[in-house]
Amino acid sequence: MKAAVYEYFQEPITVKNINDPIPNVDSVIIKVRATGLCRSDWHGWMGHDKDIVLPHVPGHELAGVIVETGKNVKNFKIGDRVTVPFVCGCGTCRECKSGNEQVCDHQSQPGFTHFGSFAEYVRIDHADTNLVLLPESIDDVTAATLGCRFITSYRAVVAQGKVSEGQHVVVHGCGGVGLSAIMIAKALGAQVTAVDINDNTLKLAQDLGATTLINATNTKDVINAVRDVTDGGAHVSIDALGSQITCFNSVSNLRKRGKHIQVGLMTSDHKHPKVPMDLVLANELEIIGSHGMQAHKYPEMLTIINEGKLQPQKLIERTISLEEGAMLLPKMNSFENKGVLVINSF
Repeated sequence: MKAAVYEYFQEPITVKNINDPIPNVDSVIIKVRATGLCRSDWHGWMGHDKDIVLPHVPGHELAGVIVETGKNVKNFKIGDRVTVPFVCGCGTCRECKSGNEQVCDHQSQPGFTHFGSFAEYVRIDHADTNLVLLPESIDDVTAATLGCRFITSYRAVVAQGKVSEGQHVVVHGCGGVGLSAIMIAKALGAQVTAVDINDNTLKLAQDLGATTLINATNTKDVINAVRDVTDGGAHVSIDALGSQITCFNSVSNLRKRGKHIQVGLMTSDHKHPKVPMDLVLANELEIIGSHGMQAHKYPEMLTIINEGKLQPQKLIERTISLEEGAMLLPKMNSFENKGVLVINSF
């Protein structure tokens, strides 16, 4: 099959022919129809993820059609259109049995623990636990945007943040995760403030529901700027980027008893950030992590999408080829794109 491969971290990614994946007894093989280009893939290419074994095929946001199944797969068949959360559970550990596959003790992640979806075919293990059937009303390109950024934001806003109508929600970093969070919080009736360093990205954030925009490059004191526009601080603040600065600002700009949700990956020099623990204590703040979403939670989100209350397709900037994806992935830390890029040509 055709795939995008890197032999070494931080070295060029090349498109070449490699062996097709072979299913295990509980796996399926999916013909990839669309796969998102995500900053998490950039982290992998940089060498920030300890699970990656070289050479490697990235890609973890995908939609496609099952073309082969293992003998123990019961709930899915050849020809089913499916997607999958980027965190796949084993289905048998303590966390999976409690319904929390997103923190599975033995999780697998396409594009990290094994070859991913920047390829014509991808293997997904423990298929009965992890696959999600796609309704015909959601096209492949839109479905590919769901698997990491959108579901992560959905769970962060709905389940972890418990955002409600009238609350002030602040989103730091308006990439795919941040823009998704803005759309979802707006749909819940929140007043949303977007913080980013790019005016074009902030304009898109406004189009998706942000009522207040703060350019962190042009703002001397982001924390007090947020407090000013939120009547004393955010009820829920989300670090959708994952940096020392955005994490600190997100915690610091909360009102009393507010919630900070950490969604952006904290890697390399950013993984042990400074936290204003004096404010956490004095103001009874909550610091909450959010790591993907379980496959069995997709139906409620898909229903809202079908009703038109959420429109993830608005996040898509453009579609690209596999070759373009291989070229653009190493540049993902430059923040040049204001929306989501999706590979749909292999």
